[in-house]
Amino acid sequence: MKTFISAVLAGISVALGGLQLLSAENRVVGAALFTIGLFVICTFGLHLFTGKLCYLFDNDRAYALALPLIWLGNLCGTGLAALAVRLTRIASVAERAASLCAVKTGDSLLSLFFLGVFCNICIYIAVEGYRSNPHELGKYLSLFFGVMVFILCGAEHSVADMFYFWVAGAWSPRAVLCILIISLGNLCGGLFFPLLRRLSKPQ
Repeated sequence: MKTFISAVLAGISVALGGLQLLSAENRVVGAALFTIGLFVICTFGLHLFTGKLCYLFDNDRAYALALPLIWLGNLCGTGLAALAVRLTRIASVAERAASLCAVKTGDSLLSLFFLGVFCNICIYIAVEGYRSNPHELGKYLSLFFGVMVFILCGAEHSVADMFYFWVAGAWSPRAVLCILIISLGNLCGGLFFPLLRRLSKPQ
């Protein structure tokens, strides 16, 4: 239950970043301020599906089995945040979210998969940089660069996309399939860098 609640909070945190991105007139500013989500998650140690994927090789079977629960918690957290948004005067962001969702559901599954891969390579760089950089400024630059790059290049973050579908009211069988494919891409991207780093280290 603690893991699930933490995952719900992580979903809400990502939703705050997504809300900022939908609200910003300037795409670069929106991408920079989207970092609030990952900043909160890393600072408070919350459970984010895309971040946890990156450390699958470093943990046991119980860690792996918790990932679906974390995914569901993130889904619920983004849904709760979207519901709250739709009850306010800023519900107009749903129009921009709907445009984003139309692009995603109109894309090919192969494209969504690889965009999910690219996204989680950036997430790994951001989270691992935050964890391991000895300099305080370096920690936060890692978060900013990792998040800004994946947003500005159009990569797909499964949890952020959950929020867009919720707030746009755009869920459909195709939308669910897209989220699952993006999640799979996030998984592969999150394992790719850690695996190659392991192989590159001298024995």
